Amino acid sequence: MLTDPSFKNIAIGIAFSPTLEANVSEAARLSCMLGAKLLLIHVGKGSPEKIQIIDQFIGNCNQSQLSYELVFKEGEPVDVILEAVQEYHIDLLLLGALKKEKFVKFYLGSIARKITRKATCSVLLITNPSVVRKPCKHVVVNSLKDTHTERTIGTAFYVAHSLGSNQLTIVEEIEDQKISIKIDDDQSLRKANLLKEKLKRQEESRVRGILSHIPEEQKEGMFIETQAIFGKRGYSIGHYAQIVRADLLVMNGPKKYTFLSRFFPHDLEYILKELPTDVLIVR
Repeated sequence: MLTDPSFKNIAIGIAFSPTLEANVSEAARLSCMLGAKLLLIHVGKGSPEKIQIIDQFIGNCNQSQLSYELVFKEGEPVDVILEAVQEYHIDLLLLGALKKEKFVKFYLGSIARKITRKATCSVLLITNPSVVRKPCKHVVVNSLKDTHTERTIGTAFYVAHSLGSNQLTIVEEIEDQKISIKIDDDQSLRKANLLKEKLKRQEESRVRGILSHIPEEQKEGMFIETQAIFGKRGYSIGHYAQIVRADLLVMNGPKKYTFLSRFFPHDLEYILKELPTDVLIVR
């Protein structure tokens, strides 16, 4: 049985930078579409001028049903945001991360990766925030064999339905090591292809079981397909999402990060290294 995938409290860390209005607009729209309360966190001192700017941007969004709160906290950005997540019982944390921003690699390395490792809630990385909404048409979600995957797929359907998406692709990354047949002639090639087809059928059967638990209203009008791809986990699905021009990639959150994770990366590290699109990490 699926647990409730809805988000009740959404937060976004904001800075008074050129992308402020776009980030506020994205957060306000998403909060209304998901029926959630919005918390805007600014790491720094508050002032009447800053409050006026935020209120103006919120007003420009024309989201009359939006419930929001603005919080100013001084301190180290990662610590402040993570403490706010705990204090305000945040379900989903938004982080703006422009792919073409000059210091995007530094930003992702010092802020988003640390928060992704430590956050107790789901995280949405927004690669190209916009004042004017860009439709989310195609959602891609991982379906690796894991106890957390059913919740991740359920969340993907919930978000896709809420955002008015019309296509959802469930992707299973099958590691090449599972095809342990050395190909040196036509017979071995045939055996390898048969094994691939067997693995694909097993994956499709498992996914059908998960889909049977998804509410029908969330599947209605949605073009749903499954896709098996062979390659390195994380890298392969990121490349696939980029090739099909997905608007959102949904991934399992890491179970636990350790010191060795830096040397033997979790599949999410490949995604964070070069974001293919907006990425939702489900915890």
